[in-house]
Amino acid sequence: MGRSEWVLERLLVRATAAVAESAGGRWRRIGLEGAGGLDWRPGSHVRVRVGELTLRSPRDLLRTYTVWDYDGDALELRVLEHGEGPGTRWAREVEPGTPVMFKAPEGRFTPREGAPGHLFVGEETASVAFAAMARTLDGPCRAVVETGDPADRLPIEADVTWLDRGTASAADPARLVEAVAAQEGLAPGTVAYLAGEARTCQAVKRHLLRERGWPRRDIVVKPFWTPGRRGMD
Repeated sequence: MGRSEWVLERLLVRATAAVAESAGGRWRRIGLEGAGGLDWRPGSHVRVRVGELTLRSPRDLLRTYTVWDYDGDALELRVLEHGEGPGTRWAREVEPGTPVMFKAPEGRFTPREGAPGHLFVGEETASVAFAAMARTLDGPCRAVVETGDPADRLPIEADVTWLDRGTASAADPARLVEAVAAQEGLAPGTVAYLAGEARTCQAVKRHLLRERGWPRRDIVVKPFWTPGRRGMD
């Protein structure tokens, strides 16, 4: 084992898969036990080791997943199956009793407490973060979420506008921008959380800034993927 692989091993949390099952549509529910004492905030993510250590870069062994929920010991993921990359293979093959290693929760895409309202915008890859964040907020929450198939809709505790993409590209921002433009009655100071495909996030951000005069400080952006980006499979 090389030094980089040894360092990676030292950084990872060890847990055991207790649940591995379909959560509807392309989603897999994966529950991990024995992960006590983690510092988790809704919206944060873990980086799961999805392959055996080899001489490749350790980055190739990790895939990033937003945490669906955490109760202080058991950590739950919702993983979207797409393509045939290492992340999808891991999600399909993991089963109860399988050891799982991951980096502790991290990330700044978390809810802003005390805001007069919250607006979540993105496609299905962002819906895990949106659901985890919306569950913890007391103020009014809206969401505009696009999916390729209604079966991929996850429950989000918000007033949700669902968009059906069908077979169109998830990297086309037009539908989400149009749906956001149609939103009325948002309270001043509402925080917008934009996540998912990178170019779509930027298109929605431009609309909010230029067309709606949204304060830049009230827009939080977290691009998860874009076509052709290594490590998103």
